[in-house]
Amino acid sequence: MKVILTEEVPTLGEPGKIVDVAPGYARNFLVPRKLAVYANTGNVKELEHHKRRLDRKNQKLQAAARSTSERINGQVLIIEGHAGKEGKLYGSVTSADIAEQLKAKFDVDIDRRKISLREPIRTTGHHAVDIHLMGDTRATVTINVIDTSHKEEAPAPAAPAVTEPVAPAAPAEEEA
Repeated sequence: MKVILTEEVPTLGEPGKIVDVAPGYARNFLVPRKLAVYANTGNVKELEHHKRRLDRKNQKLQAAARSTSERINGQVLIIEGHAGKEGKLYGSVTSADIAEQLKAKFDVDIDRRKISLREPIRTTGHHAVDIHLMGDTRATVTINVIDTSHKEEAPAPAAPAVTEPVAPAAPAEEEA
């Protein structure tokens, strides 16, 4: 009996695949659990229509991902942080921080989970970060982490000293 899988079944395949299974397996397990539907002509036509619709949607998403990749690929993001004398940050730069900077600088919404960091950035300097946008579309962004805790600050101008006028001393009378 032919059925169309609606969910992934490890022994049979992924959703949308038409498979041939035993009638009892389909009737007693797959269909009641909504893992599959019978492959009659109406369901097959609906599946083909659904696949065409998904293909069009994926093409639009791929085009958007490519344009986003072209906009951000090779760009440099500057992230400020406080670091010790050896260049180690007191905190760390995470993928959420990078996503926030991308939104602020390029007006691009990228999910933090699509930014691949093996571990958070904990040192100052330049760091290359890969971003997986969709399918084969990727971008590489350079993160420049700079230390803001050791900036040379100009000394504040000193306030003028307030002096009270000193009363002139009375001429001392000479004793003769």
